[in-house]
Amino acid sequence: MGTIKLILGFTLIVGVVYVCAELIPPYFSNYQLEDAIETEARMSTYSSKTEDAIRDTIYKKAQDLEIPMSKDHITVRRSGTMGSGYVLIEGDYLVHVDLPGYPMDLHFHPSTKNKGAY
Repeated sequence: MGTIKLILGFTLIVGVVYVCAELIPPYFSNYQLEDAIETEARMSTYSSKTEDAIRDTIYKKAQDLEIPMSKDHITVRRSGTMGSGYVLIEGDYLVHVDLPGYPMDLHFHPSTKNKGAY
């Protein structure tokens, strides 16, 4: 009886480690992308960077993080003048995770809006 409990306990621990190893990297990459989007929005509010240049910067960061996002899925809106308007950056992407017996799609929607100080 003790051997069966040991085997089941070990199997459970290995299963939890495997699921964590499959699920944590997409969430961590999303966190890093959200941080980059917030930083870019903050910096772009006070610069004269165009919407296309902001989109290119976010796309390059997504490619560096190996996030399956195309430029079409990145929305950048800018309103007002430098320092007194706002910058809105949104993205949308999907990560497919193949867990044994339970394949799943993780939907991510990183976004931020930064308003100028004036």
